[in-house]
Amino acid sequence: MNVLDWQAIIFDFDGVIVESGKIKTQAFADLYRPYGEDVVNAVVQFHTQNGGMSRYRKFRHFQEHLLNKPPLTEAQEKALDLRFSELVVEAVIAAEAVPGAIELIRQQSQRIPLFVASGTPETELKIIVERRGLAQYFTEVRGAPALKKTIIADILSTHALKSESVLMIGDAMADLEGAEANDTAFLGRVHPGDPSPFPAYVETVPDLRGLIV
Repeated sequence: MNVLDWQAIIFDFDGVIVESGKIKTQAFADLYRPYGEDVVNAVVQFHTQNGGMSRYRKFRHFQEHLLNKPPLTEAQEKALDLRFSELVVEAVIAAEAVPGAIELIRQQSQRIPLFVASGTPETELKIIVERRGLAQYFTEVRGAPALKKTIIADILSTHALKSESVLMIGDAMADLEGAEANDTAFLGRVHPGDPSPFPAYVETVPDLRGLIV
């Protein structure tokens, strides 16, 4: 895949720009550990199988389907969100970058508009991107609560981009589904040693070094 073919690139964040996937997994495990290891195992499995889904939707699912409790109140959801942020933000800021990601972003930002579309809450995401010194390279940084497909649609519309000229790079099915819903091209990133979450027709890479020109 030649990166010069694209007029814009949309990046997922966790697992595409930063090696932060396992940080989020550990945070979910820690958050639900008081409910026992069976719940923790189910939480980790659901989180892993639903990469790219916002943490709010996961909180609601766990509350009703694993804990069998009434739906979360707004106050309960905010408390969970705050605790989760406390577990992950500094760790994600300090995490290693995906090999090739920073060089690719710096290089291509001089040529085309770049965007972030993530399942991370947008306010938190912007803090992380800023603290990592990456904000200057992105035209927009977008996150939850908007769905991935909605974020991509908004980016295409706001910036008058032709979908066939835009590449989405993601590491989860939510990223692929968002790209396909908007008719953009897609490239999957699969961490070495991990099983691919994508159908066989999806082109994947172990990191982003091969996209640097």
